Amino acid sequence: MRPRHGCRPYTAAVTQTVEAPHQSPAYASRGSSHFDILVALMAVVIVLSNIGASKGVVLGPIITDGGFFLFPIAYIVGDVISEVYGFKAARRATLMGFGAALFAVVCFWIMIKLPGFTDDYGVAKQAALEGAPGPVWQIVLASVLGFVAGQLSNAWVMSRLKARTHERGLVLRLMGSTGVGEALDTIIFCTIAASAIGITSFGQWANYTFFGFLWKTLVEYAFVPVTRLVIGWLKQHEPSYQEALASA
Repeated sequence: MRPRHGCRPYTAAVTQTVEAPHQSPAYASRGSSHFDILVALMAVVIVLSNIGASKGVVLGPIITDGGFFLFPIAYIVGDVISEVYGFKAARRATLMGFGAALFAVVCFWIMIKLPGFTDDYGVAKQAALEGAPGPVWQIVLASVLGFVAGQLSNAWVMSRLKARTHERGLVLRLMGSTGVGEALDTIIFCTIAASAIGITSFGQWANYTFFGFLWKTLVEYAFVPVTRLVIGWLKQHEPSYQEALASA
């Protein structure tokens, strides 16, 4: 049968699935004064913890070092930078922090090599300087290798998780990245730094490494509520973050 005049033959409708455009996670610009403050805080904490780590500390059955209470702060600051400013900003902050640490080591080396007083007091001060900041170069080497591996893996995990969950799942990002980063950092750091603080046996190294990892991880977990508040405040007060969030 021929179709009637003015009617088109029936054709099957072709349906197309239009995928929603990929949404990138929101990050603030690192040209902010808040970013500068966070980087400066990280650098100060790293330098101080490197100096403190040259002293071995015994707390009951636990073997640690004098910087044990400081180093978790650097990771908390790193988490804030990773979440608000992104992986590239976290990498930049890490490299700048350890640039400051290396500069401190050079300064200590110059101070030790400068000629001092030759009386008993001057000789005692020289010996104290050589015995305290003197081994810091080894601590810094341990920190550079450990913290770069740990902090960058920490930041990478956070950025990968944020790419999937965006503004949701912040607690999961903070806790998941902490375990990965602290494990790498602690093993590398404790292995290289052990001899600088007087650790000579495998049992002491295992104690130092295990309790170091446990302490830093528990501190970061305990501070998750505070870290969330800081991240939330920064996101609200960073205009570039709000712009990125609106266009995501």
